[in-house]
Amino acid sequence: MKNRINVKLTLEDGTIYTGKSFGANIPAAGEVVFNTAMTGYPESLTDPSYRGQILCLTYPLIGNYGAPGKEEADDILKYHESSSIHISALIVSDYSFDYSHWNATESLEEWLIKNNVPGVYGIDTRALTKRIREKGAMLGKIEPDGSSIDFYDPNKVNLVAEVSTTTKKIYGSGSNRIILVDCGVKYNIIRNLLKRDTTIIRVPWNYDFHKEEFDGLFLSNGPGDPKMCDITISNIKKSLEGNKPVFGICLGNQLMALASGADTYKLKYGHRSHNQPVIQVGTDKAYITSQNHGFAVNNKTLGRDWLPYFININDNTNEGMIHRRKPFFSTQFHPEASGGPTDTDFLFDTFIENIARYKGIN
Repeated sequence: MKNRINVKLTLEDGTIYTGKSFGANIPAAGEVVFNTAMTGYPESLTDPSYRGQILCLTYPLIGNYGAPGKEEADDILKYHESSSIHISALIVSDYSFDYSHWNATESLEEWLIKNNVPGVYGIDTRALTKRIREKGAMLGKIEPDGSSIDFYDPNKVNLVAEVSTTTKKIYGSGSNRIILVDCGVKYNIIRNLLKRDTTIIRVPWNYDFHKEEFDGLFLSNGPGDPKMCDITISNIKKSLEGNKPVFGICLGNQLMALASGADTYKLKYGHRSHNQPVIQVGTDKAYITSQNHGFAVNNKTLGRDWLPYFININDNTNEGMIHRRKPFFSTQFHPEASGGPTDTDFLFDTFIENIARYKGIN
């Protein structure tokens, strides 16, 4: 093993951790967050919702199954959630320099280097996670020996504009025409929709989609503060005046809330894990979900035509909303989660059923 450069992780409260470098030997800054999943780091690293964030993986052993190749299916990468890595940096406790997996084409370190993303191992991720849980989400910076960088707050910029597609793209040839507003869409959302007889029209975050012919509107996940997406909110507000079915996920939930007149706020910690329990309001049904967000909808601000759809069992925060009469609903969690859980992917069926009813009436 080659000599490894010493790296310093500094939090905005002055706390310092030291480790060793793997990946690109460059400084990086962003918001430090953690993910509790045991597997799925290729999906997490390529999730656009992590844009501008330094990701700490709490599972101790990372890198043992390498990184997947760029095989495509349905015109998107088969084993990634987007076309590139979006995190600012990666923090792990123990990096595995040897990897083995049937579809691995390179090591995690080689993949990070190609994408110019730094990684740090040898840091006590339990202590770091505990610090974040005590203090709340914090800014941080990673500095290899001989380098320096200023703190950077990604929540003060429009991250959606950085990760959204810039051109209209079409996938599939199904009978249900779906407008997908790309605010940083995960590829598994596209995969789930294509399984359900759809033609997907993927458009930029600031695109006036009302000039398109479509049967249903899908609002994707994405990074950052939803209030930065004023153009998107204005377009959604216009759609909510009609009756075409709408389904939003993660940031899409927050954008729908803002378009309906409700408010959003920044969570102290954020929810980023694959084992968050939610309950469907008005029932005794509970589901285990995957989540990745730092902002939430304020239930107290929902208009009289709207109801909370799901609630987080851990902290009672909003996990979705549903209209009392019209076919509009959203979830804060990820029903399309890859690598799981998939307890709530039936919501895609609900969306398609709403479209079928809408088309039958109109």
